[in-house]
Amino acid sequence: MIIRNYRVTDETGWVRCRTLAFLQTAYFDNVLNKKEHYQNPAIELVAELDGQIVGLIDVEFEKEERTVCSRGEGLGGMIWHIAVHPDFSRRGIGQQLLYAAETIAKEMNINRFEAWTRDDLWVQKWYEKMKFKMVDSYYHVYFEGSEMKHKIQSNIPNLYLVNTFTHYVGNDIDQFKSNNRVHKCVCFERSF
Repeated sequence: MIIRNYRVTDETGWVRCRTLAFLQTAYFDNVLNKKEHYQNPAIELVAELDGQIVGLIDVEFEKEERTVCSRGEGLGGMIWHIAVHPDFSRRGIGQQLLYAAETIAKEMNINRFEAWTRDDLWVQKWYEKMKFKMVDSYYHVYFEGSEMKHKIQSNIPNLYLVNTFTHYVGNDIDQFKSNNRVHKCVCFERSF
């Protein structure tokens, strides 16, 4: 296996790897049909094995404090995507990608990584194993169909909300417990 910079010709493999990896998480419906591009510089690496993309990491980094990351001192990098193809999990690929991205980040005077994830315990434990610390959280709340009634409404005439994805930063999450989907979104940070 080699870890190398992402190339435009990797896009299909990148999308497949990310989609299959995310299907096993609380982000199962966050499907992309093309690779994201960033406003700021980014470290974009892939792990390749026998011509197949089996892992990826994308870290958008700051040239000016707090333009990408939500917290911290100095210049940081936001891990937007880190994924390992499920057929190749538990082989240390995610860890190798993280360390390779960190090496590049240090050369660019980046002093930390920030990553937001949902309430998948196995994902959170991986971040903790990689020496990230949980530093913040809020909630992702989805409303569908009858859940919308009386809770979410539009002020636009003749516009009817059917599905809504929201961020809730308050303290009374119990009011939404009857919803089918409520996820705690957690920020992890690793300084180096």
